[in-house]
Amino acid sequence: MIRPDLAAFTLALTVIPSLAPAQVHDWALNGMDPVSYETENAAVPGRADIVTFWRGQSWHFATEDNRTRFEANPRAFAPGLGGLCVVALSEGRSEPGDPRYFVVIGQRTYLLRSEDARERILADPQAILMRAKSVWHRLNP
Repeated sequence: MIRPDLAAFTLALTVIPSLAPAQVHDWALNGMDPVSYETENAAVPGRADIVTFWRGQSWHFATEDNRTRFEANPRAFAPGLGGLCVVALSEGRSEPGDPRYFVVIGQRTYLLRSEDARERILADPQAILMRAKSVWHRLNP
């Protein structure tokens, strides 16, 4: 006969390992620090021990100060246009951006799918952003 406390422990051991991969998928921006895009002009990996939970995801930060800034106004640091690639949106396609590639326009971070997309938006940021926003509003009325 299996003791009830041993059965619960055994069940926990079988469930916990299956949760670990799912938790990684809940990391916003693949663990990049959203505040660093603006403050460092770089995609800086956040630390696993400096985290806050917002909109169903774990947001990671390089410093406590960055976490504090984010928590004061998360919408200001979350990528615009739902994190989709601005260049792809401007061309009518809905493709996720890659957190390693970004541009900050008017104090807002936008993600891109590649370095090529980054070079393209830097050549004409306002026109591409306006087209992307137009497509975004049609997809998200």
